[in-house]
Amino acid sequence: MSAAHSCANSSLLGNKEYISLSRALSELRARRPIRISASGESLLALPVDGLDEQGLSDFAVLCSPNVLKIVVTRQRARSIGITASTAMALPLSGMVGMSTIFDLAANAVNEGHFAGAAETASCAATAAIRLVKLSRSLPAVLAAEVPNLDNDLMHLIVTVEADAVNRFAADATNAFALASEATIPLASGTAARFVVFRDALGVDQVAIIVGKPDFTQPVPVRLHSACLTGDVFGSRRCDCGDQLRLALARLESLGGGVILYMAQEGRGIGLANKMRAYRLQDGGLDTHDANTTLGFEDDERDYGVAALMLRTLNCTRIVLLTNNPAKLDGLTKAGIEIAARVALEAPVTPHNRRYLTTKAVRSGHKIINLKASVNEKS
Repeated sequence: MSAAHSCANSSLLGNKEYISLSRALSELRARRPIRISASGESLLALPVDGLDEQGLSDFAVLCSPNVLKIVVTRQRARSIGITASTAMALPLSGMVGMSTIFDLAANAVNEGHFAGAAETASCAATAAIRLVKLSRSLPAVLAAEVPNLDNDLMHLIVTVEADAVNRFAADATNAFALASEATIPLASGTAARFVVFRDALGVDQVAIIVGKPDFTQPVPVRLHSACLTGDVFGSRRCDCGDQLRLALARLESLGGGVILYMAQEGRGIGLANKMRAYRLQDGGLDTHDANTTLGFEDDERDYGVAALMLRTLNCTRIVLLTNNPAKLDGLTKAGIEIAARVALEAPVTPHNRRYLTTKAVRSGHKIINLKASVNEKS
């Protein structure tokens, strides 16, 4: 075996499957089509998010004479009145424009402009949805079967295997390395060590070691999802910023602890989609239904990465500062021993009461202050 061939199979480049999927994800982020193959199927897929009329026209020409379909998740299908237990494909008429397509993909009210009956999404189409989710785009793609694509074009379009997508998603988010660290004095005077991890998708996750925690005992830990609006700008429509500040004060009073600051904006849907969800909430939906109307799960977060970060810090026995039972379950299933839970009771205000009520009623959050607020009014 030549030295060059040996290098091609080394950890420097990765295996062929991983290279193809990494490139496919980059193509989707750049709003370029990819080809997904499965048994007896060859599909071209293009994200709806960010697509304009010219892009739609060019994609329709590329796929001609095959019919374009919009592929949406089961959550989105249900929100537009389609009975679904899986992702669904909706055939589009030739005259459809981007405003109609976006209505089908994301808006609370739509006119159902698709031609023919909805059908269960194929294996390749479902894989395309999984990939656009990884890019934090809307979980909707335009797709068409193109078994005989021109050979000249084939060299320009990245091709991936559908059954490799799930493996890639798990490997990319769980394969991370220590990127950098530094000690920073906080406003209170406490020193905190910021340890930055980076996964294979280039996403930074941060562990902040506050003070001097005793790692021989259960360590106080706050698992916190990034919230630009609440943490940085003090948004009143959520309690995220309040919980972060309460957690930091609690860790300082205990002599130390760890905050895992996770890049999981909007319960894992990303900042742009969180803003879309806010607009749907302004139209009357609650935070749960806003996420599912956009085609996401109510909560897209995976706590496996947080568990890996804790293990890297030799922190496997913890006291978790949270009101969210899903965090307890997620970390426990990932092998972290939780010795106790400590509630974080943020103030209930007219601005956040609806949000907190939804979290308590529909997601089981333990919010004592909310019950007290209700009792005071009754």
